[in-house]
Amino acid sequence: MHDFCFTIPYGMLLLLGGLIGYVKKHSTASLAGGVGSGLLLVLAGYLSLQAFHKRRSSYLALILETAIAAVLTLVMGQRYVQTGKIMPAGIVAGLSFIMTGFYVYKLATGGNHIGPKKE
Repeated sequence: MHDFCFTIPYGMLLLLGGLIGYVKKHSTASLAGGVGSGLLLVLAGYLSLQAFHKRRSSYLALILETAIAAVLTLVMGQRYVQTGKIMPAGIVAGLSFIMTGFYVYKLATGGNHIGPKKE
């Protein structure tokens, strides 16, 4: 499975969550954190998708995706420990932990594997 298949939906989910947090609670932290990280992930996923179309692997996008997911795991995991609130801190921390593991696996196995060109 290619990283962009999960990264773009993951980024959109974070973006949507940031917007919902801002609308419901007027939380600028939700807006900045959710929308900011979501947009960066969607951009990284798009870059990876474009590299895939050119039959290349985009390590820059994969490293960016890994860094964002790892930071979100730490920040939201810490917030979950402090507040005990499953929503949104626990959910985002858990999802980001899974995504970090996926990205580390992709990095360890050489990124997106591109099969031979079909004639």
